[in-house]
Amino acid sequence: MERPAASPSSDERPRRRASGDRVRTAVLRPEFGVLLAAVVLYVFFAAVAGGKGFLTQDATAGWLGSAAEIGIVALGASCLLIAGEFDLSIGSMVGAGSAVMGIGVGHYGLSIWVCVAIAALLAIAVGLTNAFLTLRTGLPSFIVTLAMMLAVVGASLGMGRLLTGTTNLTVPSDGVAHVVFGGSFGALSSTVFWWFGLGALIAWMLRRTVFGNWTYAVGGDIDAATTNGVPVARVKASLFVLSSLCATLVGVLQTVQFSSGDATRGADFVFSAVAAAVIGGVLLSGGYGTVTGIMIGGLTYGIVNIGVFYTGWSTDWTSLFLGALVLLAVLANDYFRKLALAAGKK
Repeated sequence: MERPAASPSSDERPRRRASGDRVRTAVLRPEFGVLLAAVVLYVFFAAVAGGKGFLTQDATAGWLGSAAEIGIVALGASCLLIAGEFDLSIGSMVGAGSAVMGIGVGHYGLSIWVCVAIAALLAIAVGLTNAFLTLRTGLPSFIVTLAMMLAVVGASLGMGRLLTGTTNLTVPSDGVAHVVFGGSFGALSSTVFWWFGLGALIAWMLRRTVFGNWTYAVGGDIDAATTNGVPVARVKASLFVLSSLCATLVGVLQTVQFSSGDATRGADFVFSAVAAAVIGGVLLSGGYGTVTGIMIGGLTYGIVNIGVFYTGWSTDWTSLFLGALVLLAVLANDYFRKLALAAGKK
């Protein structure tokens, strides 16, 4: 006669329940949808293009580098989105940062560090101007930053031609500055490390500081935030500046990495950074978003960008993939968010 299986001990049952609760909590997080999408896309491209080089070290470094550039811009833009504002000038700030480096280093022979400081000051000025106009006029930030985008593009192109006669200049670099902004560590460019470092810093800011709480409060319910003493104007101004700085940083990194300053660089970042944020679960209405989701959104974007190239298909298909991905990611994120809210009410 068989002996009955022993029942779990009293110590094992709580451990199993706790483990099950942790898994359930992880699955119910809105970021789970975009993580699942990233894994599925990676497996798809590995199956379709694995034999064509997608699984090589160079390809992996390629999509990580692409994800990092998009991801850095997305981090700054997403923080502003969480606070309920929009920044269309990010693409022009990538070009402006590159133009400053091209004119300063390539034409006038200034130090890279000096030009980085000038580019940062320009970013701060643009961010503060965006904030001032948005808060003072009451106009939607979409309109204000659209106007700023056009103004910055025109100024970058005009100043480039006025001072140098061209919009594209060779930018030599060496020493520590080259390692920091344009170097590589193994197969990975320094941009990837900037991305992870900024991601960790912004995650700490959003989750562990009063300013982070203010950011979510302003985007969630601005009237309640104002009533509770949150300095709304200061929060939004700081986030406009952060958005401009992140975009300008990518312009600097690209310029040093490719030894070329180009004022036209960065036009696509307006859409790709916002798409990465949306894919990562940031609400365009404000009040919600996590760095984990934003970074996975950037990673997903990078996988698609490079994956289509390695399939051998026309890169025209990239936009189709990304459009479908944005729609599916929004639906998946919304589904898991509703599941989480329903579970919280039980």
